[in-house]
Amino acid sequence: MQRHSRSGISRRGVLIGTAVVAAGAGAAMFMRRSPPPVRPAGVPLSTYTSKTTAEEVTAGLDLSGRTVLVTGVTSGIGLETMRVLALRGAHVIGTGRTLDKAAAACASVPGRTTPLALELTDFPSVVACADAMRALEVPLDVIVCNAGVMALPNLEQVNGLEKQFVTNHLGHFLLVNRLLDRVQAAPQGRVVVVSSSALKWADPAGIEWDNLSGERDYNPSRAYGQSKLANNLFTIELARRFAGTPKTANCMNPGAVLTELQRHAPEWAVTLGRWVGPAFMKMPAEGASTTCYLAAHPLVTTVSGHYFIDCNPVSPGGNPEDPAMAARLWDVSAELVRPYLG
Repeated sequence: MQRHSRSGISRRGVLIGTAVVAAGAGAAMFMRRSPPPVRPAGVPLSTYTSKTTAEEVTAGLDLSGRTVLVTGVTSGIGLETMRVLALRGAHVIGTGRTLDKAAAACASVPGRTTPLALELTDFPSVVACADAMRALEVPLDVIVCNAGVMALPNLEQVNGLEKQFVTNHLGHFLLVNRLLDRVQAAPQGRVVVVSSSALKWADPAGIEWDNLSGERDYNPSRAYGQSKLANNLFTIELARRFAGTPKTANCMNPGAVLTELQRHAPEWAVTLGRWVGPAFMKMPAEGASTTCYLAAHPLVTTVSGHYFIDCNPVSPGGNPEDPAMAARLWDVSAELVRPYLG
C-alpha cells in the first residue's frame, strides 16, 4: 500500500508528475541553456527547426507507390505521421492495439490507409501483424516504430519482463525482424525508431541485464529510460547489419510533445500539462516532423545508424552509442523472443 503525504499525493506520483512536467517546461528551459549539440561528422544538416511541422518537412515529396508501416497510429505523433505520409501519397499501414481502434484512426485521415491490429506485449499478436503485412505481398519501404508507453506507475510484467521494455523495445524488435525481408525487398528500405531524451534516465551503467524483470527495484522513470536506451541500441546494431546495402536504420527524439503518452502520470500533472503545455511543448504537427523526415526525405537516403532531434543529427554520447552494448542487446532480445522469430 502506498504511503501518502499530508497533501494526499503519493511520493511516486510526485516523481512521475515531476518527470512529465520536466519533459515540458523544465526540459525546454534546460535545452535553452544547454551547449550546442555535438554533430556527427559527415551527416548532412537540414534547415528545419523545432518549429517545423511534418507537412513542411515533406512539402513537395511524392510518396506514391511506397508502403509505410506505422505502429501506434491512434493518437499523437503516430496519427500525425500516418496522416502526413498518406497525404504525400504513401500507402500507410497503421496499427492500433485493436483492429477497431486502428480502423477508426485510418478512417480519420485522407489518403490510402490500411488498419492492422498490433499489441506489442502479445508476441503472437506481433507475429499475426507481421504475417498480415506480408500477405499484402509488397515491398515495405518504411517501418516506423512509434507506439509506446511511458512511466507506468507500478511494476507490470509481460512474460516475466518489465512492460515498458517489452512494449517500447522488444515488441518492435520482433516486428522488424519478422519483416526484414520485406524491407530488404524495397529499393531503399528504412527503419525509423522513436526514442526520447529520456534515455538519459536509464541506469548509468546502461541496460540492467540482471533486472529486465524490474523486480529488483522498480523505478518508473528509470525503466522508461532503459526502454528508450534500448531503442537507440537496437538502431545502432540494425544499421550495422544493413551496412553495405541501401537500407537504413535511424532513431529520433521528437522533443517534448503534448500527447496521450503521459496518460499514466497523476491526474494533477496531466491537467497541468494540458493547461500550460501548449505554451512551451510541441504539438503533434511539430513532434512528427523528424519521424517523417527520416521516413521520407531524400537528404537522409544514405544516412544510417544515427540519432536525430529536430530533423538534424546529434551525437548523444556514452551508452546510446555503445556498439558492444548494442550487439549484446540484439543477442539478448533475440533469445527472449526466439520462439516467435520464425
